[in-house]
Amino acid sequence: MPSHQQQVFTALDALDRTFASEEPFPVTGCTYCYGDQDLLDLSGPLHRIADDLVSAVAAEVPDHWDDFPRLYRRLTPRIIRSVITDQLHVDENLIASRLVQAGWTTWEAPLTRALDGVWSAWWQATLHTHPSPVPVKNVLSLLTVATGALRPWLDAWTATRTPAADAQLTDLIDDVMVEFEITELHMGFYDEYHASPELLNWLLTDARARTDDARLDDPYLLGHRHRPAPSETS
Repeated sequence: MPSHQQQVFTALDALDRTFASEEPFPVTGCTYCYGDQDLLDLSGPLHRIADDLVSAVAAEVPDHWDDFPRLYRRLTPRIIRSVITDQLHVDENLIASRLVQAGWTTWEAPLTRALDGVWSAWWQATLHTHPSPVPVKNVLSLLTVATGALRPWLDAWTATRTPAADAQLTDLIDDVMVEFEITELHMGFYDEYHASPELLNWLLTDARARTDDARLDDPYLLGHRHRPAPSETS
């Protein structure tokens, strides 16, 4: 197993150990969507919760649960491992938005440090692996929305000069150039993060020499290069 992939699983194992302090608690919520057995299972040992139930909770709207932040926090190791291994089958943008709604950055320091370790290891593994289990745009979206910042992940990409990182760049460009999505690209299930200004400028500057994609020279695209995000003009 490549070292960067091993580092991801090492970080995930550390996440499991750190979150083991999250004790089971009586889960209550929407009994129309979840039966008594579902709520009982969610109130029991983490490893005994069925994968499909974890997936359902990972995507569910917060108001279905009486204590959504605590439930999501407890399930986080299962959710994140399944996302990274492409076993969850839930939109990565939605997972990012749910993490934000659960307030993960306000959790106890050991928990947030463990998650930060996973984010960094996952991004490095993505930049050193092609193809990756999860498409690079989806990884970048989750990391950006969850952490509230795009630039650190782009800076890491700039510093990673490998064939895999360049191949991932090609994939990203192919993805965001469909109907010029890059000119109005939002990340997160609720479009929380307007990524176009930072990402487009990065593609046209730091990353430009790493690709010969002529689409990046399109006048329409270049005309959007310095357009500020809506929040900057309000």
